[in-house]
Amino acid sequence: MITVAVDCMGGDVGPAVTLPACAAFLASHPQAKLLLVGQPAVLAAWPQVLNNVRCSVVPASEVVAMDDPVEVALRRKKDSSMRVAITQVKDGTAHAMVSAGNTGALMAIARYVLKTLDGIDRPAIASQLPNSRGGATTVLDLGANVDCTAEHLLQFAVMGSALVAAATGRKEPSVGLLNVGEEIIKGSEVIKKAGVLLRNAANTGHLNFFGNIEGDDVFKGTTDIVVCDGFVGNVALKVSEGLAAMISGFIREEFSRNIFTKMAAIVAYPVLSAFKKRVDHRRYNGAALLGLRGLVFKSHGSADAFAFEQALCRAYDAALNNLLDNVRERIAQAAPLIAGGAVPSDFKNVPTI
Repeated sequence: MITVAVDCMGGDVGPAVTLPACAAFLASHPQAKLLLVGQPAVLAAWPQVLNNVRCSVVPASEVVAMDDPVEVALRRKKDSSMRVAITQVKDGTAHAMVSAGNTGALMAIARYVLKTLDGIDRPAIASQLPNSRGGATTVLDLGANVDCTAEHLLQFAVMGSALVAAATGRKEPSVGLLNVGEEIIKGSEVIKKAGVLLRNAANTGHLNFFGNIEGDDVFKGTTDIVVCDGFVGNVALKVSEGLAAMISGFIREEFSRNIFTKMAAIVAYPVLSAFKKRVDHRRYNGAALLGLRGLVFKSHGSADAFAFEQALCRAYDAALNNLLDNVRERIAQAAPLIAGGAVPSDFKNVPTI
């Protein structure tokens, strides 16, 4: 049995979303158990979920609000549902935890309670964006680290490879470095240095590095993994979500115009519906906080029950496929490259543009 701790109070809506999602998740995952963390009096409004034999309530008296400063969440709300859920992972009671709460607070509390893995300076947020090949591209970082060094980007690549390998079974998923061009002479000093480190890692057999890629390659599915700093990654994520919303709005609008557009829309409905489903960002909800000594997954704060259920599925799959052990193993293998921080001599031969 895989046990997942759920921060039931987190997110824009809280239990009205998280508990129906938990019910749907349990119905499709007979080998799962859930620890429902939150205020018992509030959770009691959903007896149909709480009465499930594979559910148990873990009381927490406080809630981290979406606008709480990190300092408040970390230092003052020590009995928050978020922190208690993370503690279940630390204590070994749960294999993973999921929260739709405040991202900054979740990262800070998880890092404080669980600590980072040896060899990792900063945890990264990794999630999937739909691509034109019918699958998804894993992108990291998606907002945890706005300013990154080249060494951080190398660490992200190693952790992302472990994530995709565990999720898909591919032993050597391909890694692309997001840049303003494919040429190695392009980009900032950090990106060029990261490129050298990644090529060096590929030459020593620690990564399947494809090379530099551009923004459109994320959605083309050129590589399995895309590495970038948190600022760029978060922009890509929001663009993807905005595109999905625009497509959904377009389909609704076409069905509501005149009789001719309605007829055309009806004929095209199967294609439009399939395309809408493919780019629906809710299907990809659930970002992994990689680099911690435990499995923590972040759901979008405004997620509905379907989207939050997907986050639960990702946490379950990560635990089932031993993601944490895979990340730890790959980091250990690449330790000389990650810890050394040395830049090969060929970096001096990369001109500035």
